[in-house]
Amino acid sequence: MTLRSSTPGPRRGADLGGLGVLRNAAVLCQGGKIVSVGTTRAALFDPWYRKHRRVIQEIDCRGMVVFPGLVDSHTHPLFIAPRLIDFEKRAAGATYQQIAEAGGGIRSSVAAVRKATKRHLAEKALFAFNEMADHGTTTIEAKSGYGLSMDSEIKSLEAIRTAAERWPGTIVPTLLGAHVVPDEFKANPDDYVREVCEKMIPTVARRKLAQFVDVFCDQGAFTPQQSARVFAAAEQHGLPVRAHMCQLSATELQPFLKFRPASFDHMDHLHASDLAPLAQSDTIASLVPGANYFLGHPYPDARRLISAGVAVALATDYNPGSSPTLSMPFILSLACTQMKMSPAEAISAATINGAFALRLADRKGSVEPGKDADLAAFRVTDYREIAYWVAANHCAFTVINGELRPTYSQR
Repeated sequence: MTLRSSTPGPRRGADLGGLGVLRNAAVLCQGGKIVSVGTTRAALFDPWYRKHRRVIQEIDCRGMVVFPGLVDSHTHPLFIAPRLIDFEKRAAGATYQQIAEAGGGIRSSVAAVRKATKRHLAEKALFAFNEMADHGTTTIEAKSGYGLSMDSEIKSLEAIRTAAERWPGTIVPTLLGAHVVPDEFKANPDDYVREVCEKMIPTVARRKLAQFVDVFCDQGAFTPQQSARVFAAAEQHGLPVRAHMCQLSATELQPFLKFRPASFDHMDHLHASDLAPLAQSDTIASLVPGANYFLGHPYPDARRLISAGVAVALATDYNPGSSPTLSMPFILSLACTQMKMSPAEAISAATINGAFALRLADRKGSVEPGKDADLAAFRVTDYREIAYWVAANHCAFTVINGELRPTYSQR
């Protein structure tokens, strides 16, 4: 599956199901880049192959499905421990909001991150990146957001950078200082917004520690007015934005589109009046059904978004409280079984549209000459099996920026 398209921009509507399937195919790569894509017969007569055939490494993919490396465009890997108390309370019937009000939720992860060393955080992140690669993921967006102080947010982003230097794939760091209001600012949340806007964002921009600024705009987090202040500060310092939106309640999206956000993520609740403006924009609606599964919340209406022409992506939302999964194939399964996306639509949303959500589509998300050599090979005979086999990992290996990486089961 090449995911190539003659239509520019992210996949929308009927185009979301176009995979560009080639049978008996071959991909030629050099220096971490794709040189050519076509049939095996054509590859054997390719001038590049004839020139390099004595020195190239051949990888036998017979009986497998190969497609672009999965792009996980929304993750929170910078935490220390799982939230087992929250998990137990939820099993007993407590809601997300009730757990947060009782001192659980996002704030319960803060103390451990603040105490942790940068080295420990980097090791945790690297472990997660490696686990994700074992499931076919080659590009990952990684957020801070569990430090919620100037020092701890900077430390978290430095840890992401350290881990990224030790991993062959592509990491996109994001500042999520505006995740929730920390306890010490609960009486004066606007003071914390000022901390994010006037201290965190300028420092992160100056030191080039993040490629995006994110904000959690919802009940129990930040208001639309506070979120707009964060967006404006990011814009002032040259950092593009993205946002957690409409997870717990609907928020009017149109006022935020002027900031040209790369993505709105979650999108469980959505005003009908926002559909057309969103469809006419370049902003991606990133759906994270792992959180709906784990929290027991209704799933976002993917069909409504797709029918309206909104560009949809899929991501894990990997985090300790609401989506403790590293597996993009599991997310594909949820997309098909719970949101009624077709397997082809789910794969497009998890590859090329995920790349657009990170503004990396010129390099990632499809198999075509000039793009990064990021591939995932699955030991299945039909691409539909990737979403069909629930909670199973059939990834045989990945090629990440040209580097062959067998999965753990194959090493």
